Amino acid sequence: MKDIARECNVSVATVSKALNGQPDIGPETRERIARKAEEMGYMANSAARALKTNRTYNIGVLFVNSRNGGLAHEFFSMVLDGIRERAEEAGYDITFINRNLGQKPGTYLQHCLYRGVDGVVVASADFTDPMILELVNSELPVVTIDHMFNGHVSVMSDNMKGMDALVRYVAAKGHRRLALIHGERTSVTQARLSGFYRACEELGIGLNEDMILEGMYHDAEGCYELTKKILGQPKLPTCIFFPDDYSYIGGYNAIREAGLKVPDDISVVGYDGIPLSRILSPVLTTWQQNNGGLGRTAAERLIELIERPKTAILDRVIIHGSLQEGGSVAKLPDKKRK
Repeated sequence: MKDIARECNVSVATVSKALNGQPDIGPETRERIARKAEEMGYMANSAARALKTNRTYNIGVLFVNSRNGGLAHEFFSMVLDGIRERAEEAGYDITFINRNLGQKPGTYLQHCLYRGVDGVVVASADFTDPMILELVNSELPVVTIDHMFNGHVSVMSDNMKGMDALVRYVAAKGHRRLALIHGERTSVTQARLSGFYRACEELGIGLNEDMILEGMYHDAEGCYELTKKILGQPKLPTCIFFPDDYSYIGGYNAIREAGLKVPDDISVVGYDGIPLSRILSPVLTTWQQNNGGLGRTAAERLIELIERPKTAILDRVIIHGSLQEGGSVAKLPDKKRK
């Protein structure tokens, strides 16, 4: 930095401000310093920067998913990519948090301290796990995705609105006999169930509780079995709501094995709006979550907590999605609406 300052005839402090993006440097001076730094092969020393700022510019991402290999998960891979993009833009690296301390087991908090992360995004986890609670209640800045803790920042999908919109869309097509397969009991599931039941109540749609079944997210095999159970009812539903687009694959196989066609014999809707839903035939009607927006916003809010802890607001941020209309919901004639 002293060499760059000498070449540009400015102070070392001016070089530091220009290279760190501080606003009180003129654009011409900033550009001249940046150009000279590139010519001279300047590279910031992360260890020195950490000593000066008391930050490592490294954020942790906690992703625990016992059913699927994490980074291959269609929904969460886009969330994680959003976190990565925003972190890189702000000059942060990412460390995935686990329970390993070298060769020894530990807690999530211990691993965070071991790696020296400045804060953590909890993207997916069992939020009742004592180790998660230990992390959330620690001094580290923490942002959670799709789960809310009092006094902390949470970034949430609009799950209630999403399910409400799907019910109203299906009802507008004349459907009144609805079946629902939902995921395991989490805050996400609770919000979706609330949206489903409220919309049905407001529209005067009666429900058969034998057709409201609990399954697992991202579980095509389990969804296949639950769909068979629904199709074994004395009176078939006209539309089945699936917990997510991936699980619908199992439901589709059960429907086809029963000799039924989508949407001629039975209509279906999914949830998430992953790319797979657009290449199915027929294209799946679903609620498209803003996965990348979830990740980017979570990283943005965490960086704010790290860099401006005194002014950061501890609140809940809602990320809105949109209805993705496909060809999987038929418009029923009047005679089939009862």
